[in-house]
Amino acid sequence: MTASAHRTELLAPDSLAAHSGVVSESEHDALRADIRRLSTMLGRTVAHQAGDELLELVEEVRKLARDATAKGGDPDAVTRRLAGLDTGTAVTLARAFSQYFQLANVAEQLHRSRELRTLRPQDARPLHTVMERLAAEADRAAVQDVLARAQLRPVFTAHPTESSRQSVLAILRRVADGLDHGLPDDELGALVDLLWQTDEIRPGKPTVADEARAVGWFMEQLGSRTVPDVIGEFGREAKAHGFDVPADSRPLTLGVWVGGDRDGNPNVTPDVTRDTLELYADRALKIHGALVEQLIQELSISTKVVGVSEELRGALARDRRSLPEIHERFIRLNANEPYRLKLSYIQARLENTRARIAEKAAHVPGRDYQGSTEYVADLGVLDRSLRGHLGARIADGTLARTIRAGQALGLHLAELDIREHSQRHHDALGAIYDSLGELDKPYAELTREERRELLSQELQGGRPLIRRHYGVPDEAAQVVATFDMLHEVQHEFAPEVAQTYIVSMAQDVDDILAVTVLARESYMVELKTDPRSSVDLVPLFETVEELLQAGPLLDALLSDPGYRQQVRNRGDLQEIMLGYSDSNKGAGITSSQWEIHRAQRQLRDVAAQHGVRLRLFHGRGGSVGRGGGPAGEAIASAPYGSVDATMKLTEQGEVISDKYSLPTLAHDNLEILLASMLDASLLHQASRWPDETLARWDEVMTCVSEASKTAYRRLVGDPDLPEFFTSATPVDELGRLNVGSRPSKRPGKGAPSLDDLRAIPWVFGWTQTRMVVPGWYGLGSGLAAAREAGYGETLEEMRDWAFFSNLLGNVEMTLAKTDLRIASYYVSALVEPAQQGLFELIRAEHELTLRELLRLTGDSTLLERHPVLRNTLSVRNAYLEPLHHLQVELLAQRRKAGESDPDLERALLLTINGIAAGMKNTG
Repeated sequence: MTASAHRTELLAPDSLAAHSGVVSESEHDALRADIRRLSTMLGRTVAHQAGDELLELVEEVRKLARDATAKGGDPDAVTRRLAGLDTGTAVTLARAFSQYFQLANVAEQLHRSRELRTLRPQDARPLHTVMERLAAEADRAAVQDVLARAQLRPVFTAHPTESSRQSVLAILRRVADGLDHGLPDDELGALVDLLWQTDEIRPGKPTVADEARAVGWFMEQLGSRTVPDVIGEFGREAKAHGFDVPADSRPLTLGVWVGGDRDGNPNVTPDVTRDTLELYADRALKIHGALVEQLIQELSISTKVVGVSEELRGALARDRRSLPEIHERFIRLNANEPYRLKLSYIQARLENTRARIAEKAAHVPGRDYQGSTEYVADLGVLDRSLRGHLGARIADGTLARTIRAGQALGLHLAELDIREHSQRHHDALGAIYDSLGELDKPYAELTREERRELLSQELQGGRPLIRRHYGVPDEAAQVVATFDMLHEVQHEFAPEVAQTYIVSMAQDVDDILAVTVLARESYMVELKTDPRSSVDLVPLFETVEELLQAGPLLDALLSDPGYRQQVRNRGDLQEIMLGYSDSNKGAGITSSQWEIHRAQRQLRDVAAQHGVRLRLFHGRGGSVGRGGGPAGEAIASAPYGSVDATMKLTEQGEVISDKYSLPTLAHDNLEILLASMLDASLLHQASRWPDETLARWDEVMTCVSEASKTAYRRLVGDPDLPEFFTSATPVDELGRLNVGSRPSKRPGKGAPSLDDLRAIPWVFGWTQTRMVVPGWYGLGSGLAAAREAGYGETLEEMRDWAFFSNLLGNVEMTLAKTDLRIASYYVSALVEPAQQGLFELIRAEHELTLRELLRLTGDSTLLERHPVLRNTLSVRNAYLEPLHHLQVELLAQRRKAGESDPDLERALLLTINGIAAGMKNTG
């Protein structure tokens, strides 16, 4: 690839290669030099800490693994060398290879960051590029409307796919800083020593509070620096291209699930949710306090030199009455410095707000803040006074940054979503209705249509359903307590602190009407007198079957008078969440992606028919099998008209540290998402292709999807697959890794089945063994079936279709990480011979998918267009090979031993960590 081609690759908003690693030869060479430097330091650490013999073993195993893949090499040499290895040595060996990947990953993050800083000029930044296009191609009134309503919200979740401890991540961040700032070898080597002496395995299962603190760290870093910077760039680029951004706009906010996602997690109680909100609020107030303190230091403006506004003078007089102790404390020093005096009042209110929240005390107007509206208004007084008295350039500095942080973060840091399974609401309503004795039969025996009619009529009436003076039935108490808590925190903190309630497994209208009734009972929804609502009710469509019914369900829901009033109360905006993981687990990647695409079309059209704006919430995971891949390309491949100024998407597990550990990477990721959302909202509102072309492509894609789904379900429906999967993969060991507070399996009855297994461990198990089935299986059968049906020429055309191109690109990346040669070690050593035939089925589909994909791309090998990335993956494979052999050996030992051996468990978990780091994916 030429230098200009590398540059073009980098300038693309979110290309496959740039998403996965460095793309320029120069940065790749620098990266390799840093990895060699770090690996040399790691070797010295291993020798010093564990002995020269261990280092020699590491090098011997690495050489055997490298030779095993060479022509004429002995593929069993590594296995023989590791056979019977004592657990103590296995632990140290696993640590050595695992820490190599941890150091290599952080070096790669740094060099991706440098590449963005040095090779991408300002006029090629995503926001600059999209604003330039909007100025040239879009209707100005439409642009102004979208800029006023624009809101991107990445939502951080604690889904258990981050296998590294926060302590380890903190050391690795220091390594990155050391590399970036030229730290001497002895100081950098000390960090490698510290990494070696830090336990990679969590001592126990994390609590929800632990997860909240971990994800809160990332959000605090984003909130204090990156988010205000991106919003500032958004405003500057808009102004430079002749657009106005309203002062109260919120183009970028943060969202979070940790502490609110109770679906399948019994550890998330109303009290836990409240405590989590306090933790986030404390971090937000810490950010604002630091910015205000900086302003106090900077704004030394004196009335002896320049005037101030009457508005500011009036505000100071009111502040004196509310906070006389602050006036007495600062008036002598700041008598002629009104900006500092005003900021001292603001600082006191922030401190009082923190104390009020901690003590669960009542809000006192004038002495503390309830939400960010008054806080930002106070800052606005300073801003207008400065701009009215020759201080516009001063106002554009730290003060503007402080206002942006206040608008984006509020006083709560991130908006907390609540999520619960649909059946829980019906169980609660069943207990309530049955206690009233009004129904002819128990609520649980009602059909869906009967429940729908009952709940619709309930919403049309005005009575309180729950007779609180008699108490809430025990079976409903926890669910009702959650709604009551949500109502209370909206009043204690601010309405925007938690205003989204997501319903998992939403399969029919009654599932959403049930939540509406319960929200009404907790005073968050009023549909009759003085209509109002403080909560968005969001159906989550997760399975392929739910996605197929998404459009009709929304149509029926919006046709219900009571629910239509609820949406009207929320500004005629309906949020819908689309789940990628369970649809993939149930039908395979091709059908999952296609049905999500078609569901977006249906939802777009139904919402338009009802005069409702749509906000789509994409529940994307880190791996391709769970909706991962370049997010910018995913937005670009969405159906036209499906994005309307707002969007939410999840950021999960290991993706969070990969995208957001370094400020430059975090800035670039958020900028790409924001620019892509604007592009889709304004430049992709009409089809880029004629109707007849799309109709032809739809026909072919449906053929591909159905054949793909048939092939996939043939595999997962095989009665031997559950035993094959649990035998061939370390999925049972995931729970021992202590990566999340939520159980890895759903509560079930009878013998365990794949249905009981959550999507994350499903992807995790396949990824560890390098089969990576969820990321590619079935596409080959789908493409072959389309060719056999005479659609070969149309498939070639479809490469220009963003949806199809994105699907092929993500599968190609997954196939590049798939290695059935390595997978065969797991199968031959761990799976009973009677079940090994399933591996031949996997092998055959892999060969078919590889052949069909390369036929469409026109390449002779995977990632042929991305040689730097291909080389990076090849180097990683050489170091992954020993970990796979070691994991197979340890799994065999553990299953043979039967009883628990702590050292063996530890060694096994270390191989899991190392492979996850090497693959840069867990689940």
